[in-house]
Amino acid sequence: MSKKFKEPEKPENPDAVRGLFVWLWRGYLKRYTGLMLVAMLFMSIEGAMSGLLAYMMKPMFDDVFVGGNADALSWVAFAVLAIFVTRAVTGVIQKVLITRVSQRSMGDLREDMVDHIMDMDHSFHQVNGPGLMMHRVEGDVGAIAKVWTLLITGGGRDVVLLVSLFWVAITIDWRWTLVALIGLPVMVVPSVLLQRYVRRTARRLRDVTAYMSTHLNEVFHGITPVKLNRLERYQSKRYRVLTRGRVRAETEATAGKASLPGLIDIMSGIGFVGVLLYGGGEIMAGEKTVGDFMAFFTAIGLAFEPLRRLGAISGAWQQAAASIERIKGLMDMQPGLKSPAKPVPPPQGVPQIDLRGVSLSYGDAPALRDVTLVAEPGQTTALVGASGAGKSTIFNLLTRLVDPDTGSVQIGGIETSDMDLGALRNLFSVVSQEALLFDETLRENLVFGKDVPDEKLMPALEAAHVTNFLPRLEQGLETPVGPRGSSLSGGQRQRVAIARALLRDTPILLLDEATSALDTQSEAVVQAALDRLSQGRTTLVIAHRLTTIRNADKIVVMDQGRVVDQGSHDDLITRDGPYKDLYKLQFDK
Repeated sequence: MSKKFKEPEKPENPDAVRGLFVWLWRGYLKRYTGLMLVAMLFMSIEGAMSGLLAYMMKPMFDDVFVGGNADALSWVAFAVLAIFVTRAVTGVIQKVLITRVSQRSMGDLREDMVDHIMDMDHSFHQVNGPGLMMHRVEGDVGAIAKVWTLLITGGGRDVVLLVSLFWVAITIDWRWTLVALIGLPVMVVPSVLLQRYVRRTARRLRDVTAYMSTHLNEVFHGITPVKLNRLERYQSKRYRVLTRGRVRAETEATAGKASLPGLIDIMSGIGFVGVLLYGGGEIMAGEKTVGDFMAFFTAIGLAFEPLRRLGAISGAWQQAAASIERIKGLMDMQPGLKSPAKPVPPPQGVPQIDLRGVSLSYGDAPALRDVTLVAEPGQTTALVGASGAGKSTIFNLLTRLVDPDTGSVQIGGIETSDMDLGALRNLFSVVSQEALLFDETLRENLVFGKDVPDEKLMPALEAAHVTNFLPRLEQGLETPVGPRGSSLSGGQRQRVAIARALLRDTPILLLDEATSALDTQSEAVVQAALDRLSQGRTTLVIAHRLTTIRNADKIVVMDQGRVVDQGSHDDLITRDGPYKDLYKLQFDK
């Protein structure tokens, strides 16, 4: 049954939001506590310097500018210089440390997500497109990384900065400080409402960007049929609709986030007016000095900027929660197909394959109906039939991409469900119509990170006829093959896939329409390589071109999920049946 990734319910209460960040902390950030503490120490020093700078305004004005004390000028000047140098050095160090913590922790999360997604069932990937998963790994984690940096910075530098600045303000006049904060109660209710609004708009924005990633992935992967069917304008129009939706969502999210520091600006304006009206009279009456006012004014003025940043953190917190809940929802999903707790060792040698009374449905649609067949060891068994007959489903059962609803699937007398998944799949080499090549060098696509010496590599290349075109590649085995092997022809890609199968040297070979997309000349070369590859292996072949399987030891004819006939080519062609009908359809023209 296909498993669709569903967006989790919105965490509407603060406890749920905190729970998401606790999950993130315990899983990916706690291990970097030491680095964070060192970074926060330097943040604290940087924050304290601003408080000390505000305090220096008093001697600067009272002793130097107003008092005319020449001796004070030197020490005040050097003290101010020391403050700025210390703030610069500690600022650089804490930014480097926090960036390292953020990138390493989020890198760990991305690695775990990629591992988890690849471990999910085949059915999961059938209904969850690569664009959506790419957005989860890159987009959502990237959003968290930015917010986490803000949170640590706010918890370190900005909190210490506020404490030091308000300490300076309170020591000068606690009543002035109260007047400066008179607008604070005005912020409470609007801030709560804005936080909920930011959370909703952030979720909508992440949805829109995920749909855009999925759409682009589909378009760029299918660019050839898009061009051939002249769908450029149609796809462009669809993307334009998504883009406009993103503009609206981005604008709404930004408006919500910007409103929180905006409220602090309003509070700041009310506070400044109050201090000017209340404190100005005391200065004119001689009850306070100009230095007092400048130190207080500087402290409060510097305090409003970290207050604005902390206000922005509140909005970013809500936005990050939308990404974390998606990631956690994905990570909480578990694959339905797992290795058994006590796996049975895989069979040795070249095994026999048995399907007995196997039935399987995808939802309400039957794919296999009471299928029984045997593939003898060391022989080639071909599966033929119309599209949708269930041929590819048998391959999926053998490699345990799916499990049957009823019946038994055995390899070498051992149930596939009793073997470790990795050990089971190590029994197979697969060559399909679309050869799986990555945007790496030709060598890397053959060995996949393994250290394979050339003396072992070259025989496989010769047997797969890769050496026929290898000299024409400028960089030989180090030639990049391009995205999805686009720099190679179809026949060349198939030969690379065959060489890779030879290097795997597994006892079972699965060939899924391996030559159906090739021209006649390429098909002949690839078929010769396949014949060489299948020697000494239990081979199952799916083929529509009956010429490619005439020499198979056994041909199994399938129709609508059932085995309707089987035998050799000569046997099947002599009796009236579905195989003879297929043969006549292809050759009696």
